[in-house]
This record gives sequence, structure tokens and C-alpha cells, in this order.
Amino acid sequence: MAIACTSQPRIHSPNSKGGSPGSAGEGAGGSGGGGGGGPVLIVPDAGMVPAPDANSAPVSYPGGIIRPCINLECRQTTCILGDCKQPTCGGAGRTTLRGRVYDPAGKVPLYNVVVYVPNEALAAVTTGPSCDRCDSPVSGKPITSALTDTRGDFVLDNVPVGAEVPLVIQIGKWRRQVVLPEVKPCMENHVDDRDLLRLPRNRTEGNIPRIALATGGYDRLECLLRKIGIEDGEFSLPSAEGRVHLFAGKGNPFSPATSAFAPALNGGAALPDAITFWSEPANLLQYDIVMLSCEGNWNLEDKSPAARRGVVEYANRGGRIFASHWHGAWMQFGPPPWDQVATFVPPNAFGGMDELPDLPPRFATHIDASFPKGSALADWLVNVQASMVRGTLELLEGQHSVLGANPALATRWIHSDSIPLGGGNTSPEGVQYLSFNTPLGAGADMQCGRTVLTDIHVSAEDMAGPPFPLGCLTTDLSPQEKALEFMLFDLSSCIQPETEVPRPPVID
Repeated sequence: MAIACTSQPRIHSPNSKGGSPGSAGEGAGGSGGGGGGGPVLIVPDAGMVPAPDANSAPVSYPGGIIRPCINLECRQTTCILGDCKQPTCGGAGRTTLRGRVYDPAGKVPLYNVVVYVPNEALAAVTTGPSCDRCDSPVSGKPITSALTDTRGDFVLDNVPVGAEVPLVIQIGKWRRQVVLPEVKPCMENHVDDRDLLRLPRNRTEGNIPRIALATGGYDRLECLLRKIGIEDGEFSLPSAEGRVHLFAGKGNPFSPATSAFAPALNGGAALPDAITFWSEPANLLQYDIVMLSCEGNWNLEDKSPAARRGVVEYANRGGRIFASHWHGAWMQFGPPPWDQVATFVPPNAFGGMDELPDLPPRFATHIDASFPKGSALADWLVNVQASMVRGTLELLEGQHSVLGANPALATRWIHSDSIPLGGGNTSPEGVQYLSFNTPLGAGADMQCGRTVLTDIHVSAEDMAGPPFPLGCLTTDLSPQEKALEFMLFDLSSCIQPETEVPRPPVID
């Protein structure tokens, strides 16, 4: 354990007159016992206890445990026992590291990313739904950790000193380990290399969640993944090694644009059928995240009761679901209590299902900043230049299928008020983005998965006819796509109640 300076134990030899900090001969100032004794450990509020040597068992005291350093702990300037490599910093000096973390493309800074220095080898990331809670330890026994703020910035304290210091960048199952060329002692070190401090673009750089993505004719989520920086080689058939597997959904006005790859990618292979994919619950269990692009209709005939139960079970086991617009059917017509997470626009509400009105072409929505991450989203959108006024987000061709979120089950993130519907009519409210942790109704300490529903589409400019990736015409994220990027990485992150402020992993 790295002991903080404010409560740091000190080693003292009764026969010594002083010594360098961290050495067995350090002068403690105060009683040291009679002459001739061995070193003692002076700890806050505990007086003196026998000092362990490098081969002894750890010694407990009221403030914690002191033991010989292990691995990179020996390169921290707070090291006081064992094979310490660095002298302590004088006065209030500290060894810190400051940097900014970016998405895989190296363009957009990210919020709530865990940054830490591991003290042992990382374990492999498991694939499939798992209970990744924020109160669970992260791999690698970190000795210092931090979270990025709404500018993507982090500050690590008490960083090991010297050459080739490992650094882990992680949010959920996105994980990359890099090596810092050098950390200098007792000062603030800065890292300005975007290519170093970004999430992985391919599986050779680190871990990317295994994602199943169902295409749709009205929302090309595959183009969003490409814009955030996932390389084309990671989009593949399920039988290949890519981390993003595409499945052909319905609602395709540009056939065969969303049902096949371009000839240069996977040989132009046809995509497997999305209906077959989600109709077998075991298929879902092979993926960390399932993304469902809008198909332009509910298509309930393709979502059997068994398939709907399978989707719920996948989420309950720790799966993550990103559902766009009409895929709200999994909730609206799902088994209880999923059908209670929101108030949905009912069938034939406005003269027919196909006449459900969208938002006006350019419409200002509101960010719900009443909970910690909602407030962070409001700040982040300003910082990444997606919002000119904090708490607002202008949508292009936004959708309107949810009237309100059930606060007992779901969290409202983005909403709108007094929506004009034409003919002088208005809708009092619409919700463009909501989320809920699963299993619904379980205690917060038992929830493992997360599902989100968004009425925010990927840019209409990417709805061109050619198959993937040729139909992805834009390379930079629009403001509403930046909001979708925030949501995607939040969906990927560890699970905790939305009422709590995110905190970095605990250092043991």
C-alpha cells in the first residue's frame, strides 16, 4: 500500500541521530526508546511498534498496514520499507502525472475514464455479459488511480518514478495499456501525446468490447463506431476475429446498403440476419454490447415473446444494450417491468403508427442536470463544442417516441418540452435519451447491466446508398453524434446508481 504523506509511518533507530527519509536511521523527533534496541515503526496515534524488515510479515496499525514495497511501489517517493529506489520528496513535493484521454480516433476527450498505474500484470478481459460494478477492483493491483473529468483531464498522484512506467486507460471493457517513457520525481509531469492517451482502435492495441450491431435503414450506428475511431478491420462477420459483428436489420430503403459489406471489406460478404441473431438468446451471450439501429418501424412480428425475454435476461446478466428509436419496442412491448420504464407514444396515437411526428428539423432539447452524470454531460457537451449553451443540445431530425421516463425505474438524460406537432397541437414532453440499470427492481448492489434508448439518430448525411463502410460519408462527429458517443462510453462503463458521483478505483 502507498501510504499518504499526511499519515506516513516512519522508521526510527534508537541509536541514530537522524538519516535520510525512508531509511532505517530516520530521526523521528520525540521518544525513541533506550539505546541498543532495533528499529521501531512510529505510526500516527499508535506510538511505536516493531518495524518489519524486508522479509517479515506486514505490521498492522490503526491507520492501515505497513509492509515492504512490491514492484513499482519501490519506485514511489513515498516508499519507506523494502527495496525503495527513490528518496522522498522534500517539503510538500509530490510526483504527479497530468494528461487528457481521447476516444480511439484521438479527436474527442472522454469523461469518466479510469486511468491507473498497475503493479502487476493485467488479467484478460472476459467476453460476454458480466457484473462489472464500480465497487469491484480493477485488474493489475493499481497503486495510483484517477478518473477523467468533463474535459477528459486526469491527475495521478504518487506516480512511480523513472523510465517505462506502465499506464492503463480503461472504461468498462475498453482497455489499453501504454508505457510512459519517463516520469520525473517530485514534480508535475505532463503527457500531451494524443496517440498515447487514447482508447484502442484495434484489438492489437488493447481490448475493445465485442459488439453485435444490427443495421437499419434509418440509423447507421456502424458509421458512429467508425467515426469514434474503430478501424475498418474490426468490422467483420461473426465467424471472423473482428470486435464488431454486423447483422442485417430491416427498414432498408437503400438495399443492399445495410445488408452487405463493401467489396473491399470481408470480400463484400452478406451480413447474417438480425432477426435470427436476437431470436436465439444464446447468441446474445457472446457479446459485451448489443447495438440496435433504427429500422423505421416496430416490426413486432420479428420480436417474439421468447426473444423479448432473452433480451431482458441478457441485460440482467450484465449485458449492455444500445437501442435506437423504434427498438424501444423491446421495452414498450417487453415483459414487466420493462414495459414500465417509460410512457411511450401508443400505436395510432396520431392517426397511425407511420404518422408518428418527429421533432422539428432543428430543435433545442434540454439536458437533465439533476444527477451527477447528467450534470457532467451538460458540461462535457460545452467542452467538446457540441453545445453553445450549457444544458441544451440542438438535434437535427430528432425523433419523438417517448413521452416521459419513469423515475422509479429509469433515468432521463435528454428531454424536450412543448413539442409542436402541427395543426396547432403540442406534446407536453418528449424524452430523447433514457437509461436504466438491470435487473430492474433489484437492489443497487445487485444490478449488473445497463440498457439505453435514444431517439437521437446518427447524421442523415451517412444514410447514402453504398454498403458499409462506403455509405459513411462523414468523418467528424456532429453535435448530436458527440452526445451519442458520450452515451456509448457511459453504457460501457461500470455499474453504479446514477445518484452517486463516479469515483476512481480504491487503492488497496
